[in-house]
Amino acid sequence: MTDPMIDKAGLRVAVLLADFIEQHALPGTGIAPDTFWAGAADILARFAPENRALLRKRDTLQAQIDSWHEQRRGQPHDPISYETFLRDIGYLVPEPAPFQIGSTNVDEEVARMAGPQLVVPILNARFLLNAANARWGSLYDALYGTDAIAGAPAGKGYDAARGAQVVSWAKAFLDDAVPLADGSWAELGSDDIVLADPAQFVGTSEKGRLFRHNGLHIEVVFDKGHPIGATDPAGIADVILESALTTICDLEDSVAAVDARDKVAAYANWLGLMRGDLTDRFDKNGAMMTRALNPDRSYTAADGTSFTLPGRSLLFVRNVGHLMTTPAIRLPNGDEAPEGIVDGIMTSLIALHDLKGRRANSRAGSLYIVKPKMHGPDEVAFTDRLFDAIEDMMGMARHTIKVGVMDEERRTSANLAACIHAVKDRIVFINTGFLDRTGDEMHTSMQAGPMIPKSEMKASDWIAAYEDRNVQIGLACGFSGRAQIGKGMWAAPDRMADMLDQKAGHPTSGANTAWVPSPTAATLHATHYHRIDVFARQAARQAEGVAPIEKLLTLPIATGRNFSEEEIARELDNNAQGILGYVVRWIDQGVGCSKVPDIHDIGLMEDRATLRISSQHMANWLLHGVCTAEQVDAALRRMAAKVDAQNAADPLYEPMSGREGDSLAFLAARALVFEGVEQPNGYTEPLLHAFRAKKKAQAVLEPA
Repeated sequence: MTDPMIDKAGLRVAVLLADFIEQHALPGTGIAPDTFWAGAADILARFAPENRALLRKRDTLQAQIDSWHEQRRGQPHDPISYETFLRDIGYLVPEPAPFQIGSTNVDEEVARMAGPQLVVPILNARFLLNAANARWGSLYDALYGTDAIAGAPAGKGYDAARGAQVVSWAKAFLDDAVPLADGSWAELGSDDIVLADPAQFVGTSEKGRLFRHNGLHIEVVFDKGHPIGATDPAGIADVILESALTTICDLEDSVAAVDARDKVAAYANWLGLMRGDLTDRFDKNGAMMTRALNPDRSYTAADGTSFTLPGRSLLFVRNVGHLMTTPAIRLPNGDEAPEGIVDGIMTSLIALHDLKGRRANSRAGSLYIVKPKMHGPDEVAFTDRLFDAIEDMMGMARHTIKVGVMDEERRTSANLAACIHAVKDRIVFINTGFLDRTGDEMHTSMQAGPMIPKSEMKASDWIAAYEDRNVQIGLACGFSGRAQIGKGMWAAPDRMADMLDQKAGHPTSGANTAWVPSPTAATLHATHYHRIDVFARQAARQAEGVAPIEKLLTLPIATGRNFSEEEIARELDNNAQGILGYVVRWIDQGVGCSKVPDIHDIGLMEDRATLRISSQHMANWLLHGVCTAEQVDAALRRMAAKVDAQNAADPLYEPMSGREGDSLAFLAARALVFEGVEQPNGYTEPLLHAFRAKKKAQAVLEPA
């Protein structure tokens, strides 16, 4: 079933989208409907053909690389010849002369602060509000309800013994971050605080004392009338940490948006954030609750003057990449419009509600768009010119739209300095992401041979080079004090002790932000940025220089290795379970990100990046004869039964086992593996969108 369409400046636009734009998005921006549609049509006419040409270049380069490997099959890999070949075909481009980025009007949270970053699906209003409001979080709550401290609360009510553990941990943290002139916070007997460094005191709230350390704020709440404060010698009721400095509202990997209805729902939530009026009502333990955006926080400085601090994360928005098209708009020739271009136009239009009015999101007057899955500097330069055109259409000053370049494709990693140079006056963010980057690594080298197991990838030479070069190149280009260098997601929201133990490696690397899966995780991860002075680490790492490219181009091939039947079965089951567990929610329920149990029943926050690596790995082993089609099918059937059991408590869940020939989710999972070699750059979106559209059409046709 297709959405009804209407003509707008030669474009065919879904009525749902046209009505949303004209009735909700445009009013208050100063842009008339006719002006908007003419501008959108012009941008699509100018940029859609180039978008297609860039995708053809991807295919051409991949075909050349495939052919190079195929011609040398059975021969030892020659890294010198390989690098020369990549330069000859234009996959590797010359390094630019040394330069510094010139981005201006960048908010403090991005340029001069270091702290956690959330990524949240834009289709879920409640999650959006939770993430936006995660700028501040209770350290007591984060410690009490997680495994961050050994043990767990006993019983349903308040457990005083657990509470004592929490208070002890938090006060030890305060001793490190905000030391007293004499003694320990555990020994404090009143709210008369004398600091070792009085400059750390910032001000007071009604019941709190506000301190600052490594650029982040800590509010210690004193309240003898509170159940916790009443039992504390100093009356301390809580410790509130400045936590998620920034949040990426995601239109891409964490959502299932395949038609106009989905896109309008996404844009409507972004509009609610930019206007500040987004709310969500939900049932919690039998009571209806309404969630809205938090106000700013008010304080009084030592000199008696009043000031405020932001009450919410600074919001970025992640647009779709260059690959996909959307049926919500059709071009004059009947083709679907490039979805990434439409996202750029729509998210920028909607941001005008903040930029021209409230300035409650970006106080510096910028819009932050994260652009994923770009391959090399030509595609990044295309985005720069697209954003120029959108700024002109919206009446924005040049470089109002800032860009985050996700370093998650091999051609971008190998040419990162040139990619940064292509957007040097608007770039505010680069990051690394293990899953997508590994998926592209495997697809790019698909014909070179069988890949090592997934569990061994993180210890491979190319990964170490990738993580190091990302930070080193960012620093060499002047990111410190101007932009974010980010690191990837901690995917296990129930394993906070492990996160506290391991994720300190991200700020230690010199990254001034890293992704976390929940507001609770953001508060706990914030403690790392107090323990580690990221900007001092960046200064130290700047002396390293940039690691050479040779290790980045190392192929993760299992050369001369014979896998046992047990190893093969274990790897296939692990991949098949991960694919099915994610795909079944995507296809049947339209859920693009959720806590999905892995093969060991550990809940992991999964999005499409997980799917890409698992499906490409299975496709690679199938291609090179490590496993057979029969073994893959057997693993998929076994894991369908396991995934069904893991979802047995979900009333909306549709079992796959026993109906493998009819379950669109199972068929989609199977197609991702058996058609994985042919998928553009190993992306999962084309197949997922096709099967989800079938599922939605099926639901419309079936009787209620």
